[in-house]
Amino acid sequence: MAEKPGPAKVVFACVANAGRSQMAAALFNALAKETRARAISAGTRPEGAVHPEVVTAMREVGIDISSAKPRYLSVDLAKDAHIVVTMGCGDECPLIPGVERDDWPLDDPKGQPVDTVRRIRDEIRAKVVELVKEREWG
Repeated sequence: MAEKPGPAKVVFACVANAGRSQMAAALFNALAKETRARAISAGTRPEGAVHPEVVTAMREVGIDISSAKPRYLSVDLAKDAHIVVTMGCGDECPLIPGVERDDWPLDDPKGQPVDTVRRIRDEIRAKVVELVKEREWG
């Protein structure tokens, strides 16, 4: 397959696009060089807003996602991605021909106590750091 032009596009996907995938995209964009890779997030059944406990946990690490808006994961949105990383959407996440897919089994932070959300955030950060390092996107 031919290399896609410009920075690599990474799509983080979960069901509601209000927790895990929002944290992953924000952490990725904070860690990766803008000229090498950019991330977006989406969900199969997006909610109206990012979960407040997720906004709080991200603020603690200096990242404000309070204005992030959940969006629908369409094939069109993901078709030019280098990789789609799914988080708990299982069979609901579409398979996009020609796009690499990885799955990160992570707990859903919705409605969880802040200590649990912090643990999930830190798990996501560790996986994002590894992805950025592995692909030389940092």
